Amino acid sequence: MINKVILVGRITKDPELRYVNLDIPTVKFSLAVGRNFTNKEGNKETDFISCVVWRKQAENLTKYITKGALLGIEGNIRTSSYDAPDGTRRYVTEVYCDSIQFLEPKKSNNFSDNLEINNNKKNIDIYNNEDDDDNLPF
Repeated sequence: MINKVILVGRITKDPELRYVNLDIPTVKFSLAVGRNFTNKEGNKETDFISCVVWRKQAENLTKYITKGALLGIEGNIRTSSYDAPDGTRRYVTEVYCDSIQFLEPKKSNNFSDNLEINNNKKNIDIYNNEDDDDNLPF
């Protein structure tokens, strides 16, 4: 039997690291994955897929990823059930991630801050019209 899932989508909120049995790091998160087709109204729908990651990958996810980041994941689907406080049986389907790839570089505020500062300067000639052939190494 084959149980393999590959998804690309955006994480819906900042990941929160938790520990199982006091020492095993884990993160549960939701991945927003757009469908390839449109509905009757002409809009593309989005599925929100529950995912779980463990150990070092969970630590890296919380360290480097924030809400809206584009992720590629590989894993398998697992189902479980539990009895809710109201006595009903609840079923849960989650993707247990074997591999997570960060598909975008982390956004840096330093670049945008520098860009704003540079954009405030007016009439700057970025090309020097002087002949500097003497400074060339060839």
